[in-house]
Amino acid sequence: MRDLELEEYRLRVREGLETGVTAGVAPGRVQANLVILKGDLAFDFLRFCQRNPKPCPVLDVTDPGDPVPRLVAPEADLRTDLPRYRIYERGELVDEVTDVRHLWTKDMVAFLLGCSFTFERALLEAGIPVRHQECGCNVPMYRSNIQCVPAGAFRGPMVVSMRPIPASQVARAVQVTSRFPAAHGAPVHVGDPVAIGIEDLARPEYGDAVEVREGEVPVFWACGVTPQAVAASARPPLMITHSPGHMFITDLRDSDLALF
Repeated sequence: MRDLELEEYRLRVREGLETGVTAGVAPGRVQANLVILKGDLAFDFLRFCQRNPKPCPVLDVTDPGDPVPRLVAPEADLRTDLPRYRIYERGELVDEVTDVRHLWTKDMVAFLLGCSFTFERALLEAGIPVRHQECGCNVPMYRSNIQCVPAGAFRGPMVVSMRPIPASQVARAVQVTSRFPAAHGAPVHVGDPVAIGIEDLARPEYGDAVEVREGEVPVFWACGVTPQAVAASARPPLMITHSPGHMFITDLRDSDLALF
């Protein structure tokens, strides 16, 4: 996607004309998860991210009250430029909206976290299929039994995303995604989902189920939806996030995050 196309896409999002998932949108551009908190909890969350870089790799943190992610998209507005947002009050999901300007206050801090959609283009270029893109749906995401390292009020399970990978290509998928630690990097688990507390792949907590075909292995990556699961224990008075699969598209290119 060229700069002008990205600008036009953001404008359509801002006007409420684009509200779908962003998997496969803007190929070559880094996508990001969003968490917005009031300032009194922002430092605890920053420590949580620092202690849990697999699910929460930080790309940018805004100044209090500033909705502009100046490091990764200095012309954007995080109150309007995501296709869909989730609103949590005391850890409970209370609404999904396409604009959060009415909730924005001068003490809010926004965090942009790396997203596994970023490495999917590299998987495709390596000849590795990405099932949810083939199906035109959202990636399946699950609460695992892998516990995050707590920080202040923030504690709880890691959410993981799953992609079925042909058994002969699993090692290559690990190599490819390892190049992108700022987009969750290498998988956290390969194989039996029960080993990480997932009883039924057909029932993801977030996103859409996809078929795991004969000869394929379920492969799990840390996921930036983790803060939404952690909200249930932290119970902040107000937390705003992206809706799962509805990411913020930055100005960065995937190659900017690749280690080699």
